[in-house]
Amino acid sequence: VIATKSSGDIAVIMTLLREKLVGFLRRNLLVIMTVSGVVVGVGLGMGVRNMSLTKAQMTYFAFPGEMLLRMLKMIILPLVVCSLVSGAASLDTRSLGKLGGIAVAYFLVTTLIASGIGVALAFIVKPGVGAGALNTNSLGLESVSSDKETTDSFLDLARNLFPSNLVAAAFRSVSASLHPLCSPCSWVPFGTENDGMNILGLVLFAMVFGVALRKLGDEGEELIRFFNAFNEATMVLVSWIMWYIPFGIVFLVGSKIVEMEDVVLLVTSLGKYIFASILGHIIHGGIVLPLIYFGFTRKNPFSFLSGLITPFTTAFATCSSSATLPSMIKCVEENNGVDKRISRFILPIGATVNMDGAAIFQCVAAVFIAQLNNTELNAGQIFTILVTATASSVGAAGIPAGGIITIAIILEAIGLPTNDLSLMLAVDWIVDRTTTVVNVEGDALGAGILHHINQQEMKKQQQQQDEMDKGGELSEVRVETVANIQAQEETSPLVMHKTNASEAVPEAIESVL
Repeated sequence: VIATKSSGDIAVIMTLLREKLVGFLRRNLLVIMTVSGVVVGVGLGMGVRNMSLTKAQMTYFAFPGEMLLRMLKMIILPLVVCSLVSGAASLDTRSLGKLGGIAVAYFLVTTLIASGIGVALAFIVKPGVGAGALNTNSLGLESVSSDKETTDSFLDLARNLFPSNLVAAAFRSVSASLHPLCSPCSWVPFGTENDGMNILGLVLFAMVFGVALRKLGDEGEELIRFFNAFNEATMVLVSWIMWYIPFGIVFLVGSKIVEMEDVVLLVTSLGKYIFASILGHIIHGGIVLPLIYFGFTRKNPFSFLSGLITPFTTAFATCSSSATLPSMIKCVEENNGVDKRISRFILPIGATVNMDGAAIFQCVAAVFIAQLNNTELNAGQIFTILVTATASSVGAAGIPAGGIITIAIILEAIGLPTNDLSLMLAVDWIVDRTTTVVNVEGDALGAGILHHINQQEMKKQQQQQDEMDKGGELSEVRVETVANIQAQEETSPLVMHKTNASEAVPEAIESVL
């Protein structure tokens, strides 16, 4: 009997364990497949690398990964515009201003901290010391130069904030280029349009347009419902695309490994730079950002981040904050319970202007190039690096190698040559992966912080409303009692002369109610 009973208990336990395991796999199937895709991609890339493929064969091999990037980029435009319009329209104007102010402060402070970490690590690790003999010729790299002034770069930022053509902003951005004026010796910068989505201008327009629809009141409700429906339909498309992500990541990662040149030479030559950049990303993403989240919410940041493994894996594989945005919005809402109004308002802005990881490697790169050219940086130049990296990261494109362009702005600001930028491009495919992960982590934790602050504000308002309701009931009873007394007085012939005074009582009752 005892043996039968114990065997029955074991069968029940095994059944429960099997159900829990099946439930866990069902809930986390996409995460497991995505992470497995990276591992399989690395193995596949190492195997195919030894086959000496031609350029055409490498293109064919990378095609499934290219399709993943194209699908993710296809969904960015409707997702950003519709989510920002519906988010800005659903929030109250006062709360919109308050949340926007907190978000801007969070983005600026975290980016400034990231810049400080990058500069400090560059001076501690000293990646450029002893590498003076290193040049682009020894690695077989082409030199990259930039003739644009720092002022022109910030003017480009302002130009992109206000696009002259919204339709063109969907596929073109403005960048200053030098043109000869009257004589070849006189060059003047003019804003010219280049290929590439102007997300910054679309973000600003969508926010302002959403606020304008909210101001319209009933007249704007139809259009708000249209954007809400468009946004929900876009999220359905995102959920479909996410099931292709594991398959696409296999070939995306594998093709990058196949395309690698002499990795040993690059790592030995630029190993200190790679180490300093990745260490900065680990410190900022693993310590600083979680501490900031814990300081605001008093909740475990790593349990929040555990629900975002799929977006982090996508960020690692694609090296694009913008391409990670669709899966980030979906996972933040479904896994972490962040309010849709908060996530769809703040995450598109963060994907555009919040670049903590980029700020770290830009500062490391600037100090690295200064050490490479045996240039001693003074306190003013270090301060310039911090401020310029923080400001220029706003205009950095959320695309692979987007941060390299902004390093030229920092170098111009401190008077260093830009012909060593090709060294950054040589190892950008390594550093850019951890850069993008830190970028999207900062966006996600910012959304979590804003969600917590919004919840606290709603609780306070609810408490105040409850107190007002209680006070309103008491005042209503008090006013009605006075009214009844005065009504009795009106029936007495002795107080008929006070009729004018008593006529104000109904108005008092009406105002209280």
